[in-house]
Amino acid sequence: MISPEQFQTELQLIIANAIREDIGPGDYSSLACIPDTAQGKAKLLVKDQGVIAGVAFAQMVFAFVDPDMVMEIFIEDGSPVQYGDVVFHVSGRSQSILKAERLVLNSMQRMSAIATKTAHYQKLLEGTNCKVLDTRKTTPGFRAAEKWAVKIGGGENHRFALYDMVMLKDNHNDFAGGISGAIAKTKQYLADHHLDLKIIVEARNLDEVKAILAAGGVYRILLDNFDYDTTREAVKIIGSQCQTESSGNINEKTIRAYADCGVDYISSGALTHSVYNMDLSLKAV
Repeated sequence: MISPEQFQTELQLIIANAIREDIGPGDYSSLACIPDTAQGKAKLLVKDQGVIAGVAFAQMVFAFVDPDMVMEIFIEDGSPVQYGDVVFHVSGRSQSILKAERLVLNSMQRMSAIATKTAHYQKLLEGTNCKVLDTRKTTPGFRAAEKWAVKIGGGENHRFALYDMVMLKDNHNDFAGGISGAIAKTKQYLADHHLDLKIIVEARNLDEVKAILAAGGVYRILLDNFDYDTTREAVKIIGSQCQTESSGNINEKTIRAYADCGVDYISSGALTHSVYNMDLSLKAV
């Protein structure tokens, strides 16, 4: 995984680009009718229910737009919320509040939806040793915030990008001439370039599971689109030789059954690519 410092850098890049995109040369609506000396206060109002996420991200946005803005937080990230809850107040220049409003709302609405879905999936796994993982199926340019939301919801982050972990999937293995060759070439490449990266390899059937184990040096085997019986058999074959992960056909109806097969992790792209934004608003008070 990437370092905390790099993760913070990614978040700052998201904010800088989003403000550039939204404000451009100026917020003319505010500039036209509100004096630059005017002071204001607004509240973040919940009009939905779920798990709130993005409060700390909102702090970063407000600080970027205007360091003089002050937040009074009533509900922290990861807390359950319901209709009518007020998450925070923000005070400062009225123009600054309006500049930050849309980015704060867009971000918190999506992050809260992701955290809510993640928390629901993780709750379905209670009583098992399995954890739910996100994927790289994220909104372009917003990945760090979405993966942060998964953590807030109680899930775990998979690799951040293509550079912080090696994952040999079906196309890699086929293009490389087979799983054994792909693994051997990867280990040699990592050694030649002095890279300390974990290797995950996708298996499509039990024969590929056995081939991966024979090759050795693999951190986790990804059991892609296995049915329950085959998953149980794969977990039995793998034992403690490496970690196991189920993926494909994962939803709220199937996730517990896959966890009961004994896998260590279950990855779901739906955590980030199939959510309905939580309804939030920022209202002047």
